[in-house]
Amino acid sequence: MNNGYYQNPVFPGTPINDGSMDIINTNVTPSMTDIQTNFTSMDKSYIENILKLNKGKKIKISVTIPNLKEEENKILEGIIESSGKDYLIISNPNNGEWYLIPMIYLNYVTFEEKINY
Repeated sequence: MNNGYYQNPVFPGTPINDGSMDIINTNVTPSMTDIQTNFTSMDKSYIENILKLNKGKKIKISVTIPNLKEEENKILEGIIESSGKDYLIISNPNNGEWYLIPMIYLNYVTFEEKINY
């Protein structure tokens, strides 16, 4: 029909049927459980999820806040209260202060104990 100029693409793992055998249709669609398991394991690598897994632990964080008069880099200490995609909330039991830190200002986190990840 097309004089051999076009061939159907063959993708890796696709059985080729030359007519000599019947192809068994197997369901290769992943189940919802597989998708959730894979998503959860990949999702754990994000900083906010590591922080969520360590809620309640004492940390020191380094933040860089642009246009701050006294100093741009600060070290804050506190206990992880909450975290999300774009924020971290810590409380400092020594002085009663709570900090809402945008993740864009976060440089690194230091834990005083083993972390969950």
